Amino acid sequence: MIIVKTPLRLSFVGGGSDMKKFYNRCDGMVVSTTIDKYVYAIVKERFDDMIYINYSRKECVEQVDAIQHDLVREAMKITGVQKGIEITTLADIPSSGSGLGSSSSITVALLHALYAFQNTLVTAEQLAMEACQIEIDILGKPIGRQDQYAAAYGGINKFVFAKGDTTRRVAVEMANARKRKFASSLLLYYTGITRSADTILSRQRSNLADRDKFKGMCQMVELVDPFIENMSRGNIKGCGALMEENWRLKQTMASGISNPQIQEMYERATSAGALAGKVAGAGGGGFLLLIVPRERQNQVFEALNDHRELPFMLEDSGSKVIFDDRSYPSK
Repeated sequence: MIIVKTPLRLSFVGGGSDMKKFYNRCDGMVVSTTIDKYVYAIVKERFDDMIYINYSRKECVEQVDAIQHDLVREAMKITGVQKGIEITTLADIPSSGSGLGSSSSITVALLHALYAFQNTLVTAEQLAMEACQIEIDILGKPIGRQDQYAAAYGGINKFVFAKGDTTRRVAVEMANARKRKFASSLLLYYTGITRSADTILSRQRSNLADRDKFKGMCQMVELVDPFIENMSRGNIKGCGALMEENWRLKQTMASGISNPQIQEMYERATSAGALAGKVAGAGGGGFLLLIVPRERQNQVFEALNDHRELPFMLEDSGSKVIFDDRSYPSK
C-alpha cells in the first residue's frame, strides 16, 4: 500500500496569468503558498486483475479506458499502471469548488502514488508537468499551471510562466519571525457557495482577447514582486494594499468572480478591520481569504460569526509519500 499526501494552495496576487492565452503574449507571474490542508491518494495492489476506485462514488472496472474518473484514468495511462489495483482518494475539505486547487492536488497525488507503487522516483517538476498535461492538454480544462506546481513543490513560491509552457519556480525565503507574522495575519472563511470554476475560467480566458482585460492582467502581474517584497519585510499593511488592488482588478476579468453575497462578506470583514481580501481560486464561491492584523482579528471573528472559518497554517512541503508498505511483489 502507498499513501501520498499532497497540499492545497492559496495564491495571493497574479492569479490568472498562468493561462496560455496570457503567457504566450507576456510572461505570467503568481505568488502562492501551500497550506496544511491536504488531499490523499491511496494505492493498493489487488490479488485479481480488477481496477477498484473509491471517491465520492465507487467504480469497479476491468480496463483503464472504462474508468469514469477522468483524473484517475489519465494518471494510470501516463504512469503505465493497467490492472490489479485499488485507488482511493480522500480530502481534508470538500474538493468541489473550494478554490484551493484541489483538482490539481489530486492529480499530482495520483501520479505520485502510482509512480511510487511501481518503485519509480519522480521529481516535483515531473509531477507538475504531467499534471498540467493531464488537466490542460488531455482533458482540456480551462485552467492555468500554477496549482500543479504549487502542489508538487510546496512552500511559498513565485512561479513565472512563459512561452513554450515553461514554468520557473523561485522559492520565497523569509525570516522565521516575519513568516509567522505574515501567516498569522491570514484568515480563511467559507462563503457557503460551491461552484464549478470552469465556467468563470472559460469566460476569463476568452476575455483575454480584450485589450483592456489583457492590460488589467498585466497590472496584476506587476503586483507580484512588490507583494513578495512587502511579505518578506513583514509589512502586512503593504501586502493588504496590494491584495486589495489585485481583487479590484480580478473582478474586472470576467462576470461571476464576485456576487452580492461575497461582496457583503467582504465589506463586513473590512469594516471590522480586515485590510483586504480575495476569493480563492477563480472566484464565484469557495473560500474568502482575508489579511487582518492580529489586533483586529477578534472584531473580524465577530463580524463573520455566521460563516465557518477554516483555521490553517502554511505548509513548507509539497507532495510526499507518507506510507509505503508493499507486502507482496508487484505484478
